[in-house]
Amino acid sequence: MTLKEKLAPVLEGWEMGVLPRSYDIIGDIAVIRVPERIEHRAAEIAYAIIQTNKHVKTVLQQVSPVSGDLRLRGLKWISGEKKTETIHKESGCVFRVDVEKCYFSPRLSYERIRIAGQVKPGEVVVNMFAGVGCFSIIIAKHAKAKKVYSIDINPYAVKYMSENARLNKVEGILESVEGDAKTIIENRLRGVADRVLMPLPEKAYQYLGHAIMPLKPGEGTVHYYDFEHAKKGEEPTEKVAEKVSEKLGSLNVDFKISFGRIVRTVGPRWHQVALDISVRKQ
Repeated sequence: MTLKEKLAPVLEGWEMGVLPRSYDIIGDIAVIRVPERIEHRAAEIAYAIIQTNKHVKTVLQQVSPVSGDLRLRGLKWISGEKKTETIHKESGCVFRVDVEKCYFSPRLSYERIRIAGQVKPGEVVVNMFAGVGCFSIIIAKHAKAKKVYSIDINPYAVKYMSENARLNKVEGILESVEGDAKTIIENRLRGVADRVLMPLPEKAYQYLGHAIMPLKPGEGTVHYYDFEHAKKGEEPTEKVAEKVSEKLGSLNVDFKISFGRIVRTVGPRWHQVALDISVRKQ
């Protein structure tokens, strides 16, 4: 039985009309946004989520958007076990995460395995915004990378990242680094990498110049993520590509955008876009 089928006898017709179509499940925790108009129904919605997902033990309500340098969102317990820590399984890896203290999105699972599939044996990878290590650990587990430097400014994320590296037995490949990616790259990661990841759409454009610095001379790749608004008839991937091309051109970077895709829709006419950028560095 789906969530809507479960709630149909409980909610009124107009309430069903504003019921969220989707929610995130991270391990055994479900996170849902409840519209203000039906917030009085939060308990019934949470109970229905637990009833229709037998492995879900906790339901949290997201009460504020993801914001700040640590990429955190406000969460409120609704039903089930009172906890915010869980273990999430993805692509043969396990990730311990506290969803209140660290950013985590299960909706990027395809992107994580897609990037891992491109990593060649012996590559060195720099992940500028690693979080609890999902991209980095999946790369370390599934590809024969030589080294993955995983940077994050959130000390809690770095703590969980280090633990997750041990849980997945990749601590010899992954190096957790706490701090701002710009500073870390400038001080110790210039010219070391074959591939750079930028899985933080809120800051990727601002940090784009620093994404070139870790690349070795020769051919390298930058995986870039951004949010873009697209009016009717506009193509969000093309808009991001134009913006990135202008920025890299102003930096005199020799590059080619080899691939682009819409990762997901994040709001009315707002999209998350991924670009794979091939860079030739002198």
